[in-house]
Amino acid sequence: MAVSKSLSVNGKNVRVRVDDPEMPLLYALRDNLALKGPRFGCGLGQCGACTVHVDGKAVRSCETPLSKLTASSKVVTLEGLGTPAKPHPVQRAFIEEQAAQCGYCINGMVMESAAFLAANKKPTDAEIKQALAKNLCRCGTHARIVRAVKRAASYA
Repeated sequence: MAVSKSLSVNGKNVRVRVDDPEMPLLYALRDNLALKGPRFGCGLGQCGACTVHVDGKAVRSCETPLSKLTASSKVVTLEGLGTPAKPHPVQRAFIEEQAAQCGYCINGMVMESAAFLAANKKPTDAEIKQALAKNLCRCGTHARIVRAVKRAASYA
């Protein structure tokens, strides 16, 4: 039996209709709302490609069931973090540092970094590496990603 779920996504109140209230948030974002920032990676919450913000915290949307969210939950995806005309400081820094290679992990890296920098305005390299340790990247752009997060911190 289909159910309707109200959510706040990227500052807009939306309604998604799903067959299973336990469906992962990732599927609702990608399939129902056509938001392609969060990626399906491992499906187990281990790689970080699906990271979004829920009420300001970075969460793995592949392991967050819709049933855990309320109409007052504020979900922000990569698309809602900034705009092409006015990117979020983390997005701007990632572009300036050319921190993406294949780009698959970048959604998670950007979203995790933005949540991290909201809580830690002057991080050390070690703190950045620790904060991003659970976000997997196979391309080897780690040094550029750390530089991008440092650059984003300097914009504040």
